[in-house]
Amino acid sequence: MDLNETAPLAVLIDADNTSAKYAGAVLDEAAKYGRPTVRRAYGDWSSERLKGWRDELNRRAIQPIQQFAYTSGKNATDFSLVIDAMDLLYAGHVDGFVLVSSDSDFTRLATRLQESGRPVFGIGRRATPAAFQQACTHFIHLENIENPTEPAGDPVADDEPTVPDLRRLLTTAIGNTASDNGWSGLGAVGQYLARSNAAFDPRTYGHKRLSDLAKAQPYVEVRASSGPTGPIWVRIRQTAEKSAKKATKKAAAQ
Repeated sequence: MDLNETAPLAVLIDADNTSAKYAGAVLDEAAKYGRPTVRRAYGDWSSERLKGWRDELNRRAIQPIQQFAYTSGKNATDFSLVIDAMDLLYAGHVDGFVLVSSDSDFTRLATRLQESGRPVFGIGRRATPAAFQQACTHFIHLENIENPTEPAGDPVADDEPTVPDLRRLLTTAIGNTASDNGWSGLGAVGQYLARSNAAFDPRTYGHKRLSDLAKAQPYVEVRASSGPTGPIWVRIRQTAEKSAKKATKKAAAQ
């Protein structure tokens, strides 16, 4: 999350586990965090299951990494991706990693890369196991970055996972970042949400920006500072109501 637009990134795609329809959207999303200088997709390219990826590889300048399934039931693709990621880490040519998969097998890889000081941006479906999502610096749901048309022959079907309760997330974030008067800076709230829930994204709840999301919640009070670039403050309306009641009682007692 601390990278700039010129920081070199390695985008490593588990093609066995990711729909080809998201190829362009994945690279566009990765470009928000840095420059995708390494673009690799892993799979058994002799398999008909991956034919949806073949046109995308040339179109997006993604290097296909061939990995045959030597033993039934064993995912050799995962091992190949992990080895390449560690090679890239030790070579020191990239500043961050984008791991594109919905497979929890990459959980330890994500934590290991972060232990070495490299941010890890995960991209996968909402049904991705929580362990992998939380192991990333930031996790982006595929459903949030594009609504593409399914190409013929794509083997990956989208699931219908449970979306985390927004009210619980927001009230916890505001409560843990609020000052004594109950107000919290929206920037601090956003940082808390990113740290506590790596997969949090306003787009999951139908809004492009956190400020728009907060304004749409009836239990959140929003106050903008004067000036177009001033900070935005938020608090839970229950806190505001309690403060008003206390002020009324204090005035009546005087």
